[in-house]
Amino acid sequence: MGAVHHLNIDIETYSDVDIGKAGLYKYAQSPAFEVLLFAYSLDGGPVEVIDLAGGGVSGGMPLWLIDALKDPAYIKHAYNAAFEWYCLCRFFRWNPAREGLNFLRQSRCTMLQSMYNGYPASLAAAGTALGLPQDKRKMAAGKALIKYFCVPCAPTKTNGGRTRNLPHHDPGKWADFKEYNRQDVVTELEIGARLANFPVPEDVQKQWETDQIINMRGVAVDQALVEGALELDAEVRKDYLQEATELSGLSNPNSISQLTKWLQEETGEVIIDLRKNTVTDLLDGDLSSDAARRMLEIRQELGKTSNKKYNALQTAVCADGRVRGLLQFYGANRTGRWAGRIVQPQNLPRTYIDGELLPLARQLVENQQRGALNLVFGSVPDTLSQLIRTAFVATPGQILVDADFSAIEARVIAWLAGEEWVLEVFRTHGKIYEATASQMFGIPMELIKKGNPEYSYRQKGKVATLALGYQGGTGSLISMGALRNGLSEDELPDIVDRWRRANPAIVRFWYTVDAAAREAVNTGRKIELWDGRLAFARECDPGNDLDFLTIRLPNGRKLYYAKPHMGVNRFGQPSLGYWGMDQKTKKWGRLETYGGKLVENITQAVARDCLAEAVERLEAAGYPVVFHIHDEVVIDAPEDKACLEAVVRIMSQVPAWAEGLPLNAEGWTNEFFKKD
Repeated sequence: MGAVHHLNIDIETYSDVDIGKAGLYKYAQSPAFEVLLFAYSLDGGPVEVIDLAGGGVSGGMPLWLIDALKDPAYIKHAYNAAFEWYCLCRFFRWNPAREGLNFLRQSRCTMLQSMYNGYPASLAAAGTALGLPQDKRKMAAGKALIKYFCVPCAPTKTNGGRTRNLPHHDPGKWADFKEYNRQDVVTELEIGARLANFPVPEDVQKQWETDQIINMRGVAVDQALVEGALELDAEVRKDYLQEATELSGLSNPNSISQLTKWLQEETGEVIIDLRKNTVTDLLDGDLSSDAARRMLEIRQELGKTSNKKYNALQTAVCADGRVRGLLQFYGANRTGRWAGRIVQPQNLPRTYIDGELLPLARQLVENQQRGALNLVFGSVPDTLSQLIRTAFVATPGQILVDADFSAIEARVIAWLAGEEWVLEVFRTHGKIYEATASQMFGIPMELIKKGNPEYSYRQKGKVATLALGYQGGTGSLISMGALRNGLSEDELPDIVDRWRRANPAIVRFWYTVDAAAREAVNTGRKIELWDGRLAFARECDPGNDLDFLTIRLPNGRKLYYAKPHMGVNRFGQPSLGYWGMDQKTKKWGRLETYGGKLVENITQAVARDCLAEAVERLEAAGYPVVFHIHDEVVIDAPEDKACLEAVVRIMSQVPAWAEGLPLNAEGWTNEFFKKD
């Protein structure tokens, strides 16, 4: 092979589909979809802009450039490269899995590079966080230009009733738009150059490529169920609102301010908010007014925002009945875990309906039999919420195979910390909640079974296992639902103390990780733990003003914490800090961390790597994954290949870098998605 070239690209497009609501795939599959501008830089040279819509000088793409998109000798760089890849495949009418495959395999996503190094996903935010000079940043006027040229416009008398703005409608704005397109490549080039010394590992790059194939593959949607759910939901909500209006006399009983004032007057109580947990607590209390109780029950029913996912599904489903683009690769850049998009599969409501009754519930919704649904299952909104996950179905003639890792985080943290009694539980019977309760309270494990009074201790073992692994205290137990599961607040400190005494290796792990991270930041020394299984280092690139605390994971992947430093926390104690995206404010700024939080990042990152390798093995074995959720994969397989045992065997295979980690998986096969 000859010399390798680097082609940085950015495109601007038009579609009548809202990409924010429907996603990339439906957006680009619209008959109205067009590529308007194509900006590129070859081997870091000047950025050229090709006008594909405005009758510019070129009037089209040069042949060498079209060929370069499929030529392995040209590495294609783009910010959110999945967008350029899929849109250009649509533009040139290439099958993405055939003619467009080289394009994908030779694409490098600068957005992934940014997220891998702990920086924001947004091009503008990444440029700001990296401190790019103004002439290298994304143009602030871009949003207005995109709104003008890239989406339909409302017809008015002023614009002659048109529904779309074309270049000749405002040549000045079109010239600005071309400059905006050019500047995006400039910014992308600068970000790539700044981060070049901290590259994305080859295995992560391969996982990104697989992720694009999975997103493009999509999953089938039961559109009859979705349509039935939307009709029933609208009907029930209308009736609830009418009842609430008649009961309260409010002009808008859905208004939080109106309802809060009415409830306070009706009950004489001070009501701070009407959040989900607040409403539940009020209903569990001793309300003096039956009218107030009924209004809160209605509020609870109307508050099932999870039913909006049916709207999201209907909006995003493509012409072939599949929804695509459910996964965001490296969406959580502290750990590298995937994030959900469109319908947020990582955040689907749980299903409590008995599995044998699920087909009946789905049939009643599809047939819009509200009376029967209410008679058999009670609350219609609640039933619809529980059925959302079942809207994902197998392709006709195929079947879904679902497999998920069993207690993956509990296994990984015990393996990392060397908590041998926990590892032995997972190597044998696997009953970690019972074993934890036995260890904490000194009760023989054989007594902790249904029918015995000692079985009540299982709940304490469960909530402790789920809540306390990352240095949490009573607050973590409460957040995990301890009080709602029958535990009293008075007994929580004792549960924390007992769990920590039962898991000394994990407790030591928190403090060892904290000390290693501080040592790396303070001295610049590389600190290796557990025979090099983990390594902490301070890695710098002074020429580009980059400074990181890095944590090398067992498989070689690294976690990046930008601008590490020592500070003082809210308790007045020395605190390890770094810069990142605040999940609450969504802004780049200083964040604090500590041993338990770092252990959480490491544990979830290692669990993520186990899943990523399992997905690669499943794909290689001919099991097409349609989506996955943290520790669970969903496969859409032909019936003659839908072998759960084979899938579980592949999932349970321990990676070469994780010797001694006791992995296990379990699952089901079914025509629709569910949760056992």
